[in-house]
Amino acid sequence: MHRYRSHTCAALGAAHVGETVRLAGWVHRVRDHGGVLFIDLRDHYGVTQIIADADSPAFRDVERVRAEWVIRIDGVVKARAPELVNPKIPTGEIEVFIRELEVLSEAEELPLPVFGELDYPEETRLKYRFLDLRRDRLHQSIVLRSKVIASIRRRMTDLGFMEYQTPILTASSPEGARDFLVPSRLHPGKFYALPQAPQQFKQLIMVAGFDRYFQIAPCFRDEDPRADRSPGEFYQLDLEMSFVEQEDVFRAIEPLMRGVFEEFGGGRPVTKEFPRIPYRESMLKYGSDKPDLRNPIEMQVVSEHFAGSGFKVFASMLENPGMEIRAIPAPGGGSRAFCDRMNAWAQKQGLPGMGYIFWREEAGALEGAGPLAKNIGPERTEALRLQLGLKAGDAAFFLGGDPAKFVDVAGKARNVIWAELQPNEDWKNEFKFCWIVDFPMYERDPETGKLDFSHNPFSMPQGGLEALNAADPLDVLGYQYDIVCNGVELSSGAIRNHKPEIMYRAFEIVGHDKTFVDEHFGGMIDAFRYGAPPHGGIAPGIDRMVMLLADAENIREVIMFPMNQRAEDLMMGAPAAPTNEQLRELGLRLAPKG
Repeated sequence: MHRYRSHTCAALGAAHVGETVRLAGWVHRVRDHGGVLFIDLRDHYGVTQIIADADSPAFRDVERVRAEWVIRIDGVVKARAPELVNPKIPTGEIEVFIRELEVLSEAEELPLPVFGELDYPEETRLKYRFLDLRRDRLHQSIVLRSKVIASIRRRMTDLGFMEYQTPILTASSPEGARDFLVPSRLHPGKFYALPQAPQQFKQLIMVAGFDRYFQIAPCFRDEDPRADRSPGEFYQLDLEMSFVEQEDVFRAIEPLMRGVFEEFGGGRPVTKEFPRIPYRESMLKYGSDKPDLRNPIEMQVVSEHFAGSGFKVFASMLENPGMEIRAIPAPGGGSRAFCDRMNAWAQKQGLPGMGYIFWREEAGALEGAGPLAKNIGPERTEALRLQLGLKAGDAAFFLGGDPAKFVDVAGKARNVIWAELQPNEDWKNEFKFCWIVDFPMYERDPETGKLDFSHNPFSMPQGGLEALNAADPLDVLGYQYDIVCNGVELSSGAIRNHKPEIMYRAFEIVGHDKTFVDEHFGGMIDAFRYGAPPHGGIAPGIDRMVMLLADAENIREVIMFPMNQRAEDLMMGAPAAPTNEQLRELGLRLAPKG
């Protein structure tokens, strides 16, 4: 028999009754039932119940074990009585009567419990992450992550992609976040950068003639953490394709995403055909470029119903160019109490409030109620109802002004209204995907008034060089796209700009001359001069995909060894101060504090 085990703690069942077996694992918990001791023995695979009674030669050894000791036991498999069968675990039909026990490793008093899913301070959990990872929910999330990555690799290979690795030590490249810099010992005063993404390398792979590339790529960005973003590093399914248009990328990635979410989504429905939603339409209807389509509410522009109306706040607002009134329908929200509650919510968001109308049936007739309805009159109120497709018992909320200033709050209000009106959370039990397309190439900084890229500077503008030369930059769209699921942006992608003259012009519009482009992107520009195929790609975030599949509220729950909110590794003590010898080797000196 093997030195440590003949079976895992999830392998035994009714077919093994009567066999002598050897198991090894952690003591999950010990229970004393008046002279009969029970141990739940746990390993990576599952849990087996171990029993020792007073007649067992190992009884005294079992008495002394404690939670999280590592032990090896020999025993005989016996069937549980029918009323004692535990259907929740694979080994629930049997238990092992222990004959011999060996302690392989003792555990000191635990800084946090492993048994149960108690809520412990995050700093403690991260410092003792190796213990936290023993807890079942977290353990299963990490196992899920591994299975998702393995499935992705199989699917990508089946789609004709090949996996290649790109450098980790490279040159700095502006990708929208700060670089992590690595000092060079051989070249004092110079630094490598850890890649924010393999963007330029994967494009160079296309130029080199490798048709379909992918990798599970580590990316490094020195940015602040959020619930859906880990500080420091993250992983993405990075892919690129040659001789493709936008729809070719969509046709490649949609079956993969659908397949992964069907495989690991626990039977929850997954969007069959991902809708394509233009960016401006998404911002209008949903107040976001990452809409949660499980919520069916769509906002509409209703300015015409308030222009010249008796509601002077909106009427006078609309006399200024660029101003709009938008409505958020609220099916089932037709009560004053609900409307007042949402108005109070808006005030907490920093708004003076939200105007509202709710519709009710009075004496067999449908009428609008609320201050807005009184000010604009029954004809306009009825026209609003018809445009929004509402009925008795429904309501609508209204926001006005410069859409750029209220669109974020409108998007939040849309989600809050829908969630408030649902009797339960069944609506959340599905995965709704979409593509957001036709992003503007440029945007104007509201403070400086300067133009800048709004998405990816390496994207091909729709209309090519002619559009860049002839159109208002703010009207130029890019072949840029995001894939969104349940309000979470999983990825950005684009058809790439593969022509030097278009790239020079694209950067010229935001104030960067040819010298800047050559200095920062010289390797890629040089490559494009020697025959570059049209190409495009995308890079879905692995962490965010697993976060959705695991129903995790924080991305750290699906990362094995994450950092804390201050980008610190409390377990390993990083970042740490360098030694003087290390600094001398690198030719560096730390600036004095203060």
